Parts: sequence; structure tokens; C-alpha cells
Amino acid sequence: MTQKENKNLEEIISSLSSISEWFQDQKEVDIELGLKKVKEATTLIKEAKKRLVEVENEFEEIQKDL
Repeated sequence: MTQKENKNLEEIISSLSSISEWFQDQKEVDIELGLKKVKEATTLIKEAKKRLVEVENEFEEIQKDL
């Protein structure tokens, strides 16, 4: 389970990187497509934050067990 969750976080970061690269590669950004990319990035950031909180909680649980 942990490997799959870690991969999901890696996939999120990869997707965010792709979106960033897309913006950097554009000479002129199509407003509608740019808005779609920003919305996608916002969703990905929220997912990443949620996962990072979960990981932090897991570490805290492990620390309590020590």
C-alpha cells in the first residue's frame, strides 16, 4: 500500500511539472486552455497537500511506537 501511495505522490509531482513546462513552452498562452491547466494544477496541489498530511501522521505514529 505504501509504495502505491508514494507513487501517487510522485505522479502528482510529475503532472505538476508537466503543467509548469507547458506554460514555459508557450509563446502565447491560450486563455481557455491555460485556465484548464491552472484548475488541474490546483486540484493536484490539494491532493498533494492531503497526501503529505497523511504521510506526516504516519511518521508521527511510527515515532510514538518507538
